[in-house]
Amino acid sequence: MGGGAAGERRTLNDDVVVAGGGPAGWSAARACARRGLAVTLVDPHPDRAWRQTYGAWADEVPVSGPDALDPSVVAASAPVWAVARRTHRLTGAYAVLDTPALQGALRDDAVSVVAGRVVDVRDRAAVLDDGRRLPAPLVLDATGATQALSRSRRRVGRAAEQTAVGVVVPSAVARRVTGGRLTFMDWRPLHGRPGWPTFLYAIPLGGDDWLLEETSLARRPGLPLADLADRLRRRLVAGGLAADEIPLDDRSRVEHVRFPVDTPAHRSPAGVVPLGAAVPLVHPATGYSVTRSLATATRLADVLAARPDHGAVVDSARRAVGGRPGAAVHVMRRRGLDVLLRMPPADVPEFFERFFTVPPDAQRAYLGAHDDVVGSMGAMLSVFVHLSPRLRRHLIAGSLLGAGSDRSGEDGY
Repeated sequence: MGGGAAGERRTLNDDVVVAGGGPAGWSAARACARRGLAVTLVDPHPDRAWRQTYGAWADEVPVSGPDALDPSVVAASAPVWAVARRTHRLTGAYAVLDTPALQGALRDDAVSVVAGRVVDVRDRAAVLDDGRRLPAPLVLDATGATQALSRSRRRVGRAAEQTAVGVVVPSAVARRVTGGRLTFMDWRPLHGRPGWPTFLYAIPLGGDDWLLEETSLARRPGLPLADLADRLRRRLVAGGLAADEIPLDDRSRVEHVRFPVDTPAHRSPAGVVPLGAAVPLVHPATGYSVTRSLATATRLADVLAARPDHGAVVDSARRAVGGRPGAAVHVMRRRGLDVLLRMPPADVPEFFERFFTVPPDAQRAYLGAHDDVVGSMGAMLSVFVHLSPRLRRHLIAGSLLGAGSDRSGEDGY
């Protein structure tokens, strides 16, 4: 467990209540507690172990600063490779986080933990599912894509989802497929299946384990997990593995991933500020959100500590979490997602081949730089310049037409 804030704790009127005990919720709770605020975190299963695998660009993991994580939360870090039509070495290192270590590092003894579910906020109080009320001049909604405290009636009819199925194998087995390279994307259709293209994501997990994961970047709705499992098996067999080296029947060695990447904007009631996927802060192309949540928690906690008056703090907190630059970048990336969904399946690997040839700074500005409007616009322009005339037409059509159905049905899915 982490230690609490040094010195006497101060309160923001009564409490800061965090609804949700995932990485976004605990990042904010820990950062606020470190600044002396009284924090209560509410989660239905506060002691449940996190199971997801989290990755990030190594230079975005906060190993220094007021809310630094111990470097031990990084299970592995290595150069990054991608394969589209050709093999590309990407700039920078990729970090895979040790999920149990991350969960332990973000917990803080100064945070009061309540088992339950926040279902409403009324009269400056968080209302729990069992009727309990917690004084809450400020509630941070970290309930994820469910957006449990949003008052918005607008919902995406069929959400675009990223889905994946992976297996954990020994490093010697993984090396026969990857050559020992941390592979961000391998778009080669070794699975032999038609339809919406998927790629292999291969990362070291620390120790002797590697994750080999068949991933569908975005599809509306997400590609079924059973189809991804079949593609993964076919890909790995084509790569030289025997059937008994692919532990798809061992639950302890299988990872299933499904999450939306186009949740609607959070319409917050009075006194509620959304965090993480509830904002949403998930990158609509990569699915990344953890390091952004960590950085946001620091900004948010600084604002709360500096502005204890209720009215000012809610407005300031909302700006710290979202802000106009971040919202503008997210809109641009949502348009990029629309382009991807409308693109003919056969052209998706070619699009990424072109993407991996743009200057490294432009690549990183698109994959990271969540609040850099100028950098994101420059990255999109750089990608456009590198596209073929046919792909440029698809990009323009997707940008003009907006959200729509994916094109994968043309090939049987």
